[in-house]
Amino acid sequence: MADAPYRATNPEELGIDPGKLDELLTRARREVDEGLLPACQIAIARHGRLAAFETFGDADNDNLFNVFSSTKAITSAAGWLLIQDGLLDIEAPVASIIPEFAANGKEAVTVEQLFTHTAGFPSAPFKPTDWFDPDKRLRRFASWRLNWEPGSRYEYHPTSSMWVIAEIIERLSDRFFAVFVRERIIEPLGLPNLFVGCPDAEHPRIKPVTHVGEPLTEADWAELGMPMPPETEVTPEALGAFNETEMRRVPVPGGGGIMTAADLALFYQALLNGGRLGDGPEIWTPETLTQALEVRHDLPDPMGVPAHRALGLVIAGDEQRNQRGFGHTNSEHAFGHGGAGGQIAWADPVTGISLGYCTNGHDANSIRQARRGVGISSRAAVCAKD
Repeated sequence: MADAPYRATNPEELGIDPGKLDELLTRARREVDEGLLPACQIAIARHGRLAAFETFGDADNDNLFNVFSSTKAITSAAGWLLIQDGLLDIEAPVASIIPEFAANGKEAVTVEQLFTHTAGFPSAPFKPTDWFDPDKRLRRFASWRLNWEPGSRYEYHPTSSMWVIAEIIERLSDRFFAVFVRERIIEPLGLPNLFVGCPDAEHPRIKPVTHVGEPLTEADWAELGMPMPPETEVTPEALGAFNETEMRRVPVPGGGGIMTAADLALFYQALLNGGRLGDGPEIWTPETLTQALEVRHDLPDPMGVPAHRALGLVIAGDEQRNQRGFGHTNSEHAFGHGGAGGQIAWADPVTGISLGYCTNGHDANSIRQARRGVGISSRAAVCAKD
């Protein structure tokens, strides 16, 4: 099993309250029991080990899930290694590394702006399977145009900026992006069920993406006193494409990660515990992690919520942390990145807890989905006894 090397025989060994853990697991399985979600998987970890790893519904602990934008944490952490190696300056223009990128007025975009979603091209199109053709990907980068001046505002870039970060990783490391992630992160951490670019042999383990629920109408949003969110590239069709073999093969840096909830929670344990997992090697130095998790800006998102963005991750911050994908009970120092369909991934330095939650049932009711995430995270955040 994916969790065997790091599984605690008793959650109390890790200072996890059994009663609160039961409350968390009960909440996680609620939508499965109600028939809304076909399956979900949850893992909570502390002190470098799993306190619990459970799967509910039509799946088991050996199944893999698409974590979509939770992948950004892994891609970003790969970029941090280049900074640590002295190969990447986040203040450098992207065009100094990828000259082709400068076309159409993008010469001023910096590496930092890619990580913080302030680069100015949130909706720039990219056909994922073009990644395997270097000429096509560079032509695509060159064709992109800016929607607004880089650095002047924040707007979430669902995939575009991460494609560029992956290209930077390839150029500066002289290794394929997926190979770099596997050799520098996955293998040293001992997380064999974490994939960015999934081999065909593992595809039968992946739970297919399904769509459940009905989307809120403009009238529904008005009744809630909220503007209808802007339409993005994250559509049901785009998410469903990850059920296709050729899409699963692509190491989509902004949303193609495929893994178990256990691997996701343990990846975050390494970010909490000095850049290493258990007795394994140090992957990220404390200095690298401090730099990476520093809040870079607090520009508002389109809904008016300050973004609180670090280098590729979100920091929980103030009382609006629930609108950034965290629980009400997370500390202000918690960090992480959720994913489409309700995937949850975070770590909290105050308690030492990390959480991974995956589901293949993508609820079109975004408010219900968000409330589920807050409910699960709020319960997970208080599981520590000390």
